[in-house]
Amino acid sequence: MICNLCPRKCNATRNKTYGNGFCRCESEMKISRIAPHLWEEPCISGENGSGAVFFAGCTLKCVYCQNYEISHENNGKYYTENMLADKLRELVDSGVHTIEFISATQYIDKLIKTLDIYKPAIPLIYNSGGYESTDTLKKLKGYIDVYLPDFKYSDDSLAKRLSKCDDYTQTTLNAINEMLIQKPKLTFDDNGIIKSGVIIRHLVLPNHTINSIGVLNLIKENFGKKALLSLMGQYVPHGKAENFEDINRRITQREYDKVLKELIKLDLDGFAQELESADKSYIPQWDY
Repeated sequence: MICNLCPRKCNATRNKTYGNGFCRCESEMKISRIAPHLWEEPCISGENGSGAVFFAGCTLKCVYCQNYEISHENNGKYYTENMLADKLRELVDSGVHTIEFISATQYIDKLIKTLDIYKPAIPLIYNSGGYESTDTLKKLKGYIDVYLPDFKYSDDSLAKRLSKCDDYTQTTLNAINEMLIQKPKLTFDDNGIIKSGVIIRHLVLPNHTINSIGVLNLIKENFGKKALLSLMGQYVPHGKAENFEDINRRITQREYDKVLKELIKLDLDGFAQELESADKSYIPQWDY
């Protein structure tokens, strides 16, 4: 296959044993973990968790990624569409409230084929770094119920240094706009589980509160209250963060409070984590 699924437009060659694109993914679907996940936003996890499918590889290369060994190193197990469909059935049978596809951009076409075989009757969530092609997102129309993008940066120079991406901000704004075109209304069931809509996540980085405040203002200016905002304080140095002095520590209470104050000022709806979430024990164990 020749791949242009993400905004990088690599025109990459991908086959069963080789991929020369930015993500280096082969053509075969590779997955790192499939299991109930209890630590998402309350409207996603509920009491029984979300059925999380972690795909190997990523179209971003965030130096601090908590999933570094799967997002950068592409560790995982190969799955056919039928194999994944069987796993989705098992997740549904286990009683999870939602199914969550995490960093699936590089396997969109195979994910769609999987959902053509078996589409669970519970809400399906597309969890991504926000850096998405609108053309690729349009393929998901009718398949995905809830979009859960990150909005990491309002500063493209920071995005380039930490995620190898110099067009992140506008590309992500365009992607979230497409998500809202597809899912313009937030709806929930009687138990508070989200059924449809968009939730935008933002992770506060140490020494970069100006970037975070910029992100919040861009969300307000472009989307108002059409989407929920999830402000995340769970940052811990991971991956190659030790090589970047400005992000080689956890965020302080003062930094988090500064961003939280802006969130309250802008009157955005959503969630805010406690800083106690900044603990490596919340990082999944990769069992492949």
